[in-house]
Amino acid sequence: MPKIIPFVHTLSGAEEDAWIAAIEALTPGIALRPLAQLSDTERTAARVAIVANPDPADLSSLPGLVWAQSLWAGVEKLAPHMPAHVAIVRMTDPQLAATMAEAVLAWTLYLHRDMPLYARQQRERLWRQHEAVRAEDRTVAILGLGLMGETSARRLCANGFNVLGWSRSPKTVEGIATFHGAEGLTAVLAQADILVLLLPLTEATRGLIGAEALARMKPGARLINFGRGALIDDAALLARLDEGLVDHAVLDVFATEPLPPDSSYWAHTHVTVLPHISAPTNVASAAQIVADNLRAYFQDGIMPRAVDRRAGY
Repeated sequence: MPKIIPFVHTLSGAEEDAWIAAIEALTPGIALRPLAQLSDTERTAARVAIVANPDPADLSSLPGLVWAQSLWAGVEKLAPHMPAHVAIVRMTDPQLAATMAEAVLAWTLYLHRDMPLYARQQRERLWRQHEAVRAEDRTVAILGLGLMGETSARRLCANGFNVLGWSRSPKTVEGIATFHGAEGLTAVLAQADILVLLLPLTEATRGLIGAEALARMKPGARLINFGRGALIDDAALLARLDEGLVDHAVLDVFATEPLPPDSSYWAHTHVTVLPHISAPTNVASAAQIVADNLRAYFQDGIMPRAVDRRAGY
């Protein structure tokens, strides 16, 4: 008999099928089952669950749960509803980091080469050339030096940009000037021509880029948020955009998603709105990580590294 693993999620039917097929193909002897298909006995016996944006009420029906494997990198919506004794394992996928680095490079180049400006000129039927800036003369600062931040920083360096990195606690990345803490953040904000947010959302990072931080940025700086929407104080950012003190913002994540139709971001000529597409999870590579974690646990009793609840990641 296969070992039954609950799959607790709010995905579509097609997404559910894709994940089950990918994970089961890599884990002989293990069967993923949607929560609704489990008997009371199977729910009680479950020690591990695979989760993707689960309804918190569903998790309470698994009283013996020891750890939960999230299919997403972010766990800020999951952690508050998970019992303290249940370990949360976030998705840490090198492929996801590579995909994010690709997006960071693409949209950094978009800002670096003044594409929003030329798009506005096209709408105005205005033929005007502007002086190009060399990559080495453009400072890009990345806030968040986890796997995705470090991979993105290296990709930018390889393309000639002057890259700075910031994290809450000290971290060293070869070839990149790194900063940490409140003083380090002030120093980075003052130097950045393009600011890239790749931070997780925690109580310490919520609203980090508010009026005070925005006032410390260079006039005319640009911003990319690929972390979490609530890292930014929206009213403060819109005010700086309206004043022309922030030249352009590329926003892929928002405090409320989908972005409401009445949001001021949609029509703002100095904002690019993206529908949370900077780094989608790759089913094949993520399924391999899940399979490896399940195999190590059931064969050798080894649990994967869990989220630090106090730090939030």
